[in-house]
Amino acid sequence: MHFSIPETEVRSGENGSTYVAYNIHVNGVLHCRVRYSQLLSLHEQIKKEYGSNVVPAFPPKKIFTLTPAEVEQRREQLEKYMQAVRQDPLLGGSELFNSFLRKSQQETQQIPIEEVVLDICLSNGQKVTVNILTSDQTEDVLDAVATKLDLPDDLVGYFSLFLVREGADGGLTLVRKLQDFELPYVSINSLRNSEYHILLRKSYWDMAYDSDVMENRVGLNLLYAQTVSDIERGWILVNKDQHRQLKSLQEKGSKKEFIHLGQTLKYYGYIKFDPCVTDFPEKGCQVIVSAGNNELNFHVKLPNEQMKEGSFKVTRMRCWRVTSSQVPVPNGTSNPCSSAKCEVKLELAFEYLMSKDRLQWVTITSQQAIMMSICLQSMVDELMVKKSGGSIKKMLRKRHNGSIHRSDSQQAVKSPPLLDSPDPNREVVKLSTKLSSVSLRGISASNSANDISGNDFHGNYAFEGIGDDDL
Repeated sequence: MHFSIPETEVRSGENGSTYVAYNIHVNGVLHCRVRYSQLLSLHEQIKKEYGSNVVPAFPPKKIFTLTPAEVEQRREQLEKYMQAVRQDPLLGGSELFNSFLRKSQQETQQIPIEEVVLDICLSNGQKVTVNILTSDQTEDVLDAVATKLDLPDDLVGYFSLFLVREGADGGLTLVRKLQDFELPYVSINSLRNSEYHILLRKSYWDMAYDSDVMENRVGLNLLYAQTVSDIERGWILVNKDQHRQLKSLQEKGSKKEFIHLGQTLKYYGYIKFDPCVTDFPEKGCQVIVSAGNNELNFHVKLPNEQMKEGSFKVTRMRCWRVTSSQVPVPNGTSNPCSSAKCEVKLELAFEYLMSKDRLQWVTITSQQAIMMSICLQSMVDELMVKKSGGSIKKMLRKRHNGSIHRSDSQQAVKSPPLLDSPDPNREVVKLSTKLSSVSLRGISASNSANDISGNDFHGNYAFEGIGDDDL
């Protein structure tokens, strides 16, 4: 999750006085407006709960009214503070921090606490209507959906709620996974746009866990509906012969066999992102990125119109980061997920081991950059838990906020810093040392050092004697 405070506002208080409000954005979207005194109170509570030695520096109080320059300085300091707290595994996942964000979100949107109904979409187009409170957090809503569907408690963690946008052409964009620091009802209603929905999807990557889900009737139906939907949307590739086999199984009602066949298809279990831009293998290339099978897959259109495809394994990524910048909104356009004055340009960049002695940065410019980063992190989480012998069920149950608890795996990887600007001096998490103990199938040796070969490019090239275990 990318926290930023890109702007401030001068607002009127109850007694007619004015104060400076700091607008906290998450993934480029306004989450809440808070006063300095509210953040100071949060800081004092965190310090009392966890001790002064683990709490980031907080901008000091001022005796006199702040000048515009001082307000800007405080904005920058508060932004760094929020980012530092969120990135700390202990503080960022604490109920103290999350409850502050939920309460602030509700106050900012001025939605009273009351009983409401909320529609949750399933992959087959059906909706589950749940009765909740407007103050219910993501996990509460997920539990309500599971209860309504009769999904067992031990399978709830295999699924998550996603904010999605469905276009007029039927295209589906995964905007983000809903987090425990937000209120789903408030989040969806604050957008005021009928294109946005909340969707229930599986939240794991390793298809080996499909067998756990398919043991239960409801889990089987959910997984079957998602597989059918992903095939229909073109997220999973199917040839004519496979299509005939799938249709036959569908007509027979053979859901398990349908899924088993689906597991053999290209891009099964992948998330497909909207078309975007990359600088690999050339600058300015149009690309469709898919995430799955512990990799990012690229389907690239080169400037000469030639198409190439390749993949980047997460086990060969030394580190990654997300950067953002503010760009003006063109006249006459509006985006319900952006500020009225400007919108956020997001980039995901990762440093990749192209060969034994060559690291290279690859950049993707996409409004879904943070979603891509979350996908990478969750793949790493699964790998680490699997390596440490931890419980995947326990990890999935606790992973609603995008990071696993230290008790689940002592080797858990800290979420990479989500940077507010491309600052090369900022610390970026190093994955090579964290993943060196993960035993994976070695990557086949290549006979060529050229990254462009035939109609494919290979971000996961390896020279003789180099495999994932050598990182």
